[in-house]
Amino acid sequence: METDNHKKYSISAFFPVYNDWGTISTMVLLAESVLEKYASEYEIILVDDGSNELTKQVLESLGPKIKNLKIITHQQNKGYGGAIKSGIYGAKYELIFYTDGDAQYNPLELESLIKSMSDEADIVNGYKIERNDPLYRKIIGRLYYYVTRMLFSFKIKDVDCDFRLMRRSLFENLVLRYNSGIVCVEMISKLTMRGARFAEVPVNHYYRVSGKSQFFNFRRIFNTGIHLLKLWYRIKIRKEY
Repeated sequence: METDNHKKYSISAFFPVYNDWGTISTMVLLAESVLEKYASEYEIILVDDGSNELTKQVLESLGPKIKNLKIITHQQNKGYGGAIKSGIYGAKYELIFYTDGDAQYNPLELESLIKSMSDEADIVNGYKIERNDPLYRKIIGRLYYYVTRMLFSFKIKDVDCDFRLMRRSLFENLVLRYNSGIVCVEMISKLTMRGARFAEVPVNHYYRVSGKSQFFNFRRIFNTGIHLLKLWYRIKIRKEY
C-alpha cells in the first residue's frame, strides 16, 4: 500500500565522496531504486572531494549507468564541510537528501525519511539506533553530542547522523562557513535558531568496512573544540544565524 507521499516530491540526493571507491557504486544504485519509486523528479550528485584516481575511475564508470547523475569535482580536498556545501548549493530540486559514501548508512532507508516528510516538517533527521564504531569513537561521539547540545540548544537526538532529508528552500539565504565536519553543527544550529521544524526517524548504522574517518584524530578533535567555541560566539553572541 503506497503512502500519500508516493511521487509527491522532487529530490536531489548527494553523496560526499573521498576515496570511497569500494562502496559508492552500491550506495548510488540503492539510492536510485528508492528515488525511482518515490520521487517525481530526481538527480544524484557525487561530490568528489579530491579523491584518488581509482575512485575517480569508479565515479566516471557510473555515468552511463545512472540517469540524472552529476559529478562535482574538487581538484583538491576541501574537507567534509566543503563537500557538504557543494552538494547542498549544487542541488536543484525541492528536497535534498544526503548521506556519506562509505556505506555506514543504508540508502534504502531514505524511504523512511520520505514517508516522514510532511507539511509540518522542514527536515527529517535520522538518528542512529546503535552506533557501530570502535569504543573510542562511541565515547568521543557521545561527548560531542552533549557538548554541542549544551552550547547550541538544539533538540534533535543525533546531530552527527549524516542521513537527512531537507527542504532546499531552507538554504536559499543561509551561509555555511565551515569546511570541516563541524558544518553539521553549524547547519543544524542555524536552522534551529531560524525556527526550522524537525521530524526524526531511527536508522541503522553499520561498521566501516573501507576508508578512514577524517575526523577522529587528536589534532582534528582539538581543532574542532576551538571551532565549536568560535561557532558558539558567532551564533549565540553575534546572532549570525
